[in-house]
Order: sequence, then C-alpha cells, then structure tokens
Amino acid sequence: MSKAATIIAALSMAVALFLLLEVITFQQQIESVASELSKVRGQLDALSKRLETIDQSVRTLESSELQAPQVHVGAPSNITLIYEKVKDSVVKISVISLVGEVVGSGFIYDSQGHVITNNHVVEGGERFYVYFLDGSAYEASLVGRDPDSDLAVLRLVLGGKSPALKPLKLGNSSELRIGEQIIVIGNPFELAGTVTTGIVSQKGRLLPSGRGYLIPSVIQIDAAINPGNSGGPVLNLKGEVVGVATAIESVTGQFAGIGYAVSSNVVKRIVPALIENGRYRYSYLGITGSEINELVANALGVDVKKGLLVESVASSGPAARAGIKGGTRTLQVAGKSYLVGGDIIVGIDGTPVNSMDDLLTYLVERTSPGDLIVLTIIRDGSRIDIPVTLGERP
Repeated sequence: MSKAATIIAALSMAVALFLLLEVITFQQQIESVASELSKVRGQLDALSKRLETIDQSVRTLESSELQAPQVHVGAPSNITLIYEKVKDSVVKISVISLVGEVVGSGFIYDSQGHVITNNHVVEGGERFYVYFLDGSAYEASLVGRDPDSDLAVLRLVLGGKSPALKPLKLGNSSELRIGEQIIVIGNPFELAGTVTTGIVSQKGRLLPSGRGYLIPSVIQIDAAINPGNSGGPVLNLKGEVVGVATAIESVTGQFAGIGYAVSSNVVKRIVPALIENGRYRYSYLGITGSEINELVANALGVDVKKGLLVESVASSGPAARAGIKGGTRTLQVAGKSYLVGGDIIVGIDGTPVNSMDDLLTYLVERTSPGDLIVLTIIRDGSRIDIPVTLGERP
C-alpha cells in the first residue's frame, strides 16, 4: 500500500471514530433529555393533581357560601329564642292609688295565677291590673308583700276564665358566674316587652330595703334597667329566672350602667311564705358590723384576712343573750373608722363568714325564727363557737 493510501485510510478511520463519538454523545444527550422530560412529566402530573384538589376545594367553598344564607342568615339567636319562649309569661303591672298610677313589670310564678313583682311597685296601691303582651288583661289582688326584700305577689282575678298560663322556672342564682350573660325583660317607660342584655357584673351586693334593713345576695348587672322595669325577670341563657330587677345606681334617675336584682334563691325562700301567709318572718340576730380586711386584722393582731367585726349588739336581742360582744373603742385604718374591741364572726354553722352578705344570706335562705345556730367567733385571739337562738326581726 502506498503512503498516500495509508494516510487516507488513517484519516478515514479518524473521521469514523469522531463520528462514532459524536453519535454516542448525541445519544447520551437524547437519553438525558428524555430523563429530564420524564421528570418534568411527573412534576406536571403532580401539579395537575394538586390543581384538581384546589379546584374541588374552591367549588366546595363556593357551594357552601351559596348555601350559607339559606342555613344561617336570619337564624334566631339564643336571646331571640329565649324571648319567644318567655314573652307570654312577662307582664306589665298597673297600680292605681290615690296619688295616681305606677307602672312596673312582673312574671307568672305558677299556674294558679300568682305574679311576682317588686314591693315598691305595689306599695300604697288600691287597684291592680295585669297586662299580657298578647293583649290579655286582668284585674289582680294583692296576696302579700315584703318591704325587706322588695318582693310582692299578686294574683290574677280570673273570673271564671281558664287562661293557659306559662309560669317561668326559677334558676339557682348561686350558680351564676361573674361575666355570665343575662337577659332582662320588662316595660321601661311603659314600652311593653322590652328586652335588654348584659352580664353579671358582681354578686353578693347588699341593698338597703324600704325599712332600712339590708337585702342580701343582690346581683349586680349592667343590662339597662329604667323606670318600669321594676319587678321584671332577669334570665340566664337557659331561660330561667335568676333575679328580679329591683333598682339602679344613678345620680340622674336614669340608667348609668349599674343595676340590681333580687336573687332567685331569695325569691324561692320568700315568695312561698307570701303566698301562704301574706308576709315573711325573718330570722333576727341583733347586731351591726363592718367587714374587715387584712389591714384591719393586722392592726387588731388577729390571723384572718376577712370576717365580720361586731360593732354593736342590740340589747336583749338574741346575740346579746348569747353573750356576743360589740365594740368598745374606735380604730382608724387606711382612713376609715372601725368600732373595735368586740367579737369577729368568721363562721355560721360551719359555713365561712367573710362579709355581712355571707351572714345575712345564710340567715335568710337557711334559717327561721327560733332556730339554733352556732357562730364561730374570734375573741382575744382565740376561736370560739357560741350557740345562738334566733329571734324574729322586729
């Protein structure tokens, strides 16, 4: 073979080898691209599935929104449902006396036609009329009243009628919690069937009665109460009566954010006696006192933070006969005067006494004149149990 032929053959082989390498490289690139395309295809498939899920969620949400007005908009609230349930049991009361007319509120207590209202609504009245929201109206007679709790009971004069009366259920006011929502229904300014709402602002308030005694266990609320609401029900969200609207705290005579209601537990105790006897007989201990705090206790050298300091004892009263001691000297603590030197009541029948409300609530709700109670007192730094036979409040 000539030298030229050898060179040509060598060049041909080099070209063939180069082309082979290019083909191999191109094939590898094609395989790489195919692999990448496969990955992209997988990602597209996953993305497509996600888009289908999102689309389904959007369609479900749109369907829910379209149906919402039919299900929720216009649905009655708890307050509306309670009002519809009790409205036929809440009444307007008109009291006619020699000096004119007084308008208050009340509610049906039982199927015999007894109506609960406030004593200050009916006091001095000569004729009584009860009006229902549906237009029904009845004359009523006064069954009994109690100035010391500001409660009174009327009875409808049915005159042969047999109306379908709907008594309201009395709840347990001791179960109320601070901040719990309540509802008041009554006739402020003679606006029949008015509903206001609010919360329980506090419990265990003391409210002076018409005779100067203290009404215990009073509920403080912030639902609007105005003239004409007196005697109306205060309800919890179960539709149970937990109080009777009684008074407001105001310098103008109009509602200022603080209202008071006689607790349902006091109502439970007093109303049956008013129906049966026309009056309620209160237990009587015969003391006056002040609540103490830790500052007072420290000044007195006693190991309590709360209690009821006995300041005076009524002569010949039950407490005096039992040997309870009143104060003998004045002590100034944090700018306030206390008559000290007497006993400090810290318990009654094993129930703690931290305030005058604790003592009075126990006496009203759980005792009767003639009952024997045991007072736990602190005297000269020692705890002593003293039995006391209760009298009847003058």
